[in-house]
Amino acid sequence: MSLERPWLAHYPKGVPAQIDLDEFASINDVFDFALQKYRDNTAFINMGKAISYGDLDRLSRDFAGYLLGELKLKKGDRVAIMMPNCLQYPIALFGVLRAGLTVVNTNPMYTPRELKHQLTDSGASALLVMDNFGHVAQDVLAEMPGVRAITTGLGDMLGFPKGAIVNFVLKHVKKIVPDYAIPGAVRFRDALTLGRMHALPEIRNAPEDLAFLQYTGGTTGVSKGAMLTHRNMVANMQQAASWVSANIRLGDEKIVTALPLYHIFALTANCLVFIKFGAQNLLITNPRDMPGFVKELKHSGFTAITGVNTLFNGLLHTPGFEQVDFSRLHLTLGGGMAVQRAVADKWKQVTGVTLAEAYGLTETSPAVCINPLDLREYNGSIGLPVPSTDVCIKDDDGKVLPAGEIGELCVKGPQVMKGYWQRPEETAKVIDADGWLHTGDMARMDAQGYFYIVDRKKDMILVSGFNVYPNEVEDVIAMMPGVLEVAAIGVPDEKSGEAVKVFIVKKDPALTADAVKAFCRENMTGYKQPKYVEFRSELPKSNVGKILRKELREPAAG
Repeated sequence: MSLERPWLAHYPKGVPAQIDLDEFASINDVFDFALQKYRDNTAFINMGKAISYGDLDRLSRDFAGYLLGELKLKKGDRVAIMMPNCLQYPIALFGVLRAGLTVVNTNPMYTPRELKHQLTDSGASALLVMDNFGHVAQDVLAEMPGVRAITTGLGDMLGFPKGAIVNFVLKHVKKIVPDYAIPGAVRFRDALTLGRMHALPEIRNAPEDLAFLQYTGGTTGVSKGAMLTHRNMVANMQQAASWVSANIRLGDEKIVTALPLYHIFALTANCLVFIKFGAQNLLITNPRDMPGFVKELKHSGFTAITGVNTLFNGLLHTPGFEQVDFSRLHLTLGGGMAVQRAVADKWKQVTGVTLAEAYGLTETSPAVCINPLDLREYNGSIGLPVPSTDVCIKDDDGKVLPAGEIGELCVKGPQVMKGYWQRPEETAKVIDADGWLHTGDMARMDAQGYFYIVDRKKDMILVSGFNVYPNEVEDVIAMMPGVLEVAAIGVPDEKSGEAVKVFIVKKDPALTADAVKAFCRENMTGYKQPKYVEFRSELPKSNVGKILRKELREPAAG
């Protein structure tokens, strides 16, 4: 069956079918464009401290000068950044890219084993690490003398006396900065001072140069580095920007960045897209502190926010959130995991803004599909393919399936990664001979070209030969007023092969397993209903708040 593109007829007004891939050759060009138009505008705010685009220009240039002039790094060398959202992150990010180097985004919650794997696998020449995680880095770097270390405290860019107070409180009052020693490490502020003494050479990044080695979570085997080129990232920035631009006020947007910038979603959607718009990025360092997060939102005047389902759900259940001023808010984008209807409906009720679901992958820089932003309400789909992107549903034999049939979602477009770093066999498993990226997600397309994720291929539960998709079970149970969070998995069962088990965090302490099962009997056919219900005080989550079914699966199976 040939590929059809019914989605083009349903594109929002003004969104082109194709983007201009040649407008910017690299992320550096996008940054230069923003500097010319918005130099005096605020670029990033964190913990009450703001830096302008001009400040970001100067400071990132200093950091690039340090990497090239002091560390003598060469074009294409890799630099790992291990920190949460703070002002140092964008300074380092653009510094690395302006030096013609590659950013290796590193999760600060990594264990020594995970950090060592990533530094070794990427061949990183340097690591910028926040003091809170220095104790993890010290043991790893002791075994890797070739990796140069730069260290920083959370308060280091907040100015005096605030920065000094923040660093003191974190170390001596909250005691969340363990002692560590990394011989030869240079402090970030000292690196900027040293870098200032070096003139930055004219460096042109080509579209095919690597901008990021973005490591996947390693859910199947060892963690792999997706090679994302400047072309990949700029293309996805252009795709997403064209989708949301109709409502954008250039130079007057303020986006809440609660997801970490080291994660591909916030990196592209918040940092790159909104830098092109000359926007302010409000960096939230610790979004798990929901009362503190809501307090920041109350006086922010924000216009846009991105997040995962659990983040929106957490905000909606935090006292005081309903008193936040939503008068300027016009864009809410959910991704990273399935958005639940109950959460989307509540978000619309409280904020007056539709929670638009989007879909993407690390391997696609990340956006593949986004819902039109003028939808009146949540529609359960992941939206329409973004410009210059083809999406289809294939069966196990690689045949394209017609609308309505369920199969594997496959993607082709300029945002699809170059491949996995130094893993050609792994690359060949996911990118076929025709250039289609196989996502591992089960999905269907309707007649209008909207796509619906049914579930992860590997998360599907097989009950007596029937496919049960955890997302559907979770969606139904999430509608119960007494449920705060829910996750569904399959567990071995003698009679049916597998049975559905759900894990629930209660909102109502009186909620019982019998009540959950009764609700499911009313709303789901027999084989989809949970056989087991377990209540927990919390569910395991990834660094961005995505519920980790695989961690629930291991003990449950035993």
